[in-house]
Amino acid sequence: MEKNQQYALVTGGSRGFGKLLALELSKQNINVILVALPGENIQDTAEKCSAYGVQTEVYEADLTNREELIKMTNWVNDNFNLNILINNAGTGGTQTFHKSNLNYIENLIQINVMATSIITHQLLPNLLKQKQSYILNVSSMASFSPIGYKTVYSATKRYIQHFSRALCHELKGTSVFVSVVLPGPMKTNAEITGRIEKQGLLGKIGLVSPERAARVSIRRMFKKKPYILVGRRNYINKFLLALVPPKIRMRLMTRAARREIKEKENS
Repeated sequence: MEKNQQYALVTGGSRGFGKLLALELSKQNINVILVALPGENIQDTAEKCSAYGVQTEVYEADLTNREELIKMTNWVNDNFNLNILINNAGTGGTQTFHKSNLNYIENLIQINVMATSIITHQLLPNLLKQKQSYILNVSSMASFSPIGYKTVYSATKRYIQHFSRALCHELKGTSVFVSVVLPGPMKTNAEITGRIEKQGLLGKIGLVSPERAARVSIRRMFKKKPYILVGRRNYINKFLLALVPPKIRMRLMTRAARREIKEKENS
C-alpha cells in the first residue's frame, strides 16, 4: 500500500451491481477497495479487478454490525487516500409486512440506511482531504412511491435518495460531490431475475442491463450529475409517475408486488 495512491471503495463489491461498478472503475485505472460479507468469494472479484493493472484490496465485514463498520472505516482511514466512495450494498425482497421475520426488517434498515449513513459519516473526512472526491449512493426507482409488500424497502430507498440530495447541497463548495443513481430493474442474479419475472409487465418496465447501468453510473458520477437515471425508459417512467396521482401510482406498484407474492406462494 502506497499512501500517496488514491482508492475507490465499493460496498457489496463481490457480486451483482457492485462487482460491475468495481470492474468499471478498474477499467479506468482506479485502485479499488472491495467490501463484502464473509464467504461471498470476494477474492474472485479482486482478481478480475487486478487483471486491469490496478491495486486491489479486500475487506470482509457484516454491514449490519456497527462495530465491524467502525473497524472497517478506521482501517481505510489509517491506510488509504480515498477519493471515491460507492455505497452499493443493499438488500431487498417482497414480503407481506406482518408475516415478515423481524430479522428481515432489521437487516433492511441496517444495511440500506444505517450502513450507508455510518460509512459515509466515517469516511467523509478522508474524502474531504482529497483534491476532488465523489460519493455515489445506489437508490432505486422504487423510491418514487410507497409500495405495498415492499413496504420497508421502498422507504429505505427513499431515504437514500433524500440523504444523497441533501448531502450534495451541504457539501457544495467542498471537494466532494455526491450523486445518487436510481437504476430500474436489473437481472443481477437468479433470485432477482425471478422476482422481476413474477411482477409481470410492470416489473419489466425500465429493465436495463446491469453492465450498462454500471458504465452510465460511473461516467455520470465523474460528470458531477447529482441525479442519475439509466435508460430512456426510466426517464419516461419518472415523468409518467409524476403525472399519475399518488394513490393510483401506489395501487399499480403494489399490484405488481402482490402478483410476485402470489406467484411465490403457488410455486
